[in-house]
Amino acid sequence: MRLMRFTAGVAMAALVAGAAIAQTAPASQAAGTLDPAAEQAPATAAAAEPEFTLADGIVATVNDQVITGFDLRQRMLSVIAMSQVQPTEENIPAIQQQALQALIEERLQSQEIANYETLQISDEEVNQEIAGMAQEAGTTPENYMAFLAQGGIRPEAMREQLRTEIGWRELVGGRFNSRSRVSRAQVDQTLRQLTEAASKPQYLIGEIYLEANRVGGQQAAVNGAEQLVTQMVQGAAFQAVARQFSAAPSAARGGDAGWVVQGTVQPALQAALDSLQVGQLSRPIPVDGGVYIIYMRDKRTGAATSLVSLKQAMIELPETATTEEVAAATQRLEGIRASLTCDNILQRATSEAGLLGSDLGESDVANLAPQFQQVARSAEVNTVSNPVRTPLGIHLLAVCGRRVGGVDVPSYQEVEARLRNQNLAMLARRYIRDLRADSLIEMK
Repeated sequence: MRLMRFTAGVAMAALVAGAAIAQTAPASQAAGTLDPAAEQAPATAAAAEPEFTLADGIVATVNDQVITGFDLRQRMLSVIAMSQVQPTEENIPAIQQQALQALIEERLQSQEIANYETLQISDEEVNQEIAGMAQEAGTTPENYMAFLAQGGIRPEAMREQLRTEIGWRELVGGRFNSRSRVSRAQVDQTLRQLTEAASKPQYLIGEIYLEANRVGGQQAAVNGAEQLVTQMVQGAAFQAVARQFSAAPSAARGGDAGWVVQGTVQPALQAALDSLQVGQLSRPIPVDGGVYIIYMRDKRTGAATSLVSLKQAMIELPETATTEEVAAATQRLEGIRASLTCDNILQRATSEAGLLGSDLGESDVANLAPQFQQVARSAEVNTVSNPVRTPLGIHLLAVCGRRVGGVDVPSYQEVEARLRNQNLAMLARRYIRDLRADSLIEMK
């Protein structure tokens, strides 16, 4: 079998193209704080001319479809160009492994798509995808494809890759759209968690997750992560690397994991979040099942406000009221509490003698009377509290809404969309795992 030689010189052409297109993002500059000396090294300077050989024949078979050495070289060039990772002797195996796994999954996806005759991706849809990628890179579709071609990436190979990606997105969305929906209770719970976290430190992070099972084991994941960190310190853009290498759902967003609240992640990750300064890139962080790389984009102290909407029914009682009067008023309110809701509490309070009702509106919890704050923070939305004593009387408080206020606080719709996308990503990963388990995959 004749062997084909793949040199760093060829790969560097793709790397230069990728760098020209993506215009290294600020994340890569900030990442240099991990190793300031390395930041001065040009992104395209190779210390050596690493070489490796790939068989010019069948590399693997996925059911009845083959993956050739040519296919693998094309995908490796694509990974290098898109991630801006400089090929070295140390990271070429990781690049090859990433490319091979991507090709295997692509074959499985295309085979599954073929089972649905109505799922046909047109050339126009592929053109629109290329246009979007070019716009993100700040260039025209023609220049974008020309840059890739200069790096040895054949346009037809890139177009088929994109055709499968689009088809897979449509297939996953069509099959799992109903299952990915989230209930109002799930959204409300997430909003409550955001509210409870409003006063805690929060971190705006980028993440790259290497899944051990996908890259050849935990040690391989650690080694691969070390190589990626080195490349990012030397100039590769974090976002580009995340898109190509990360197994996290955030990969499609360039690793953007959004704001993370203190105490909601694994201890190893929390330790990194606490120690990283804004603009710093972490060393590899091993966890069960894989390895994380974290980029600290921003931090905040939790200055967001916790807002609550309250209504009340009350019996006026001065501070000088007797114990018997307080007990009688408390007993009366306890007797009607179970029948009260946010919808009827005002009507009920104003229709009975001796009761007063009022809509307290939306308030910052911190600005409420001390006696109301515990109810405002801990009671479930759409519930009515036990009687609360204040200098003005005895109160029943209906908690009718709760949200986080302040800058960058997500709306109900944004939280709903985020949860739905997370569910869809999880179902897609499970789908491809099931396809792998049911397929015959042979490495040559």
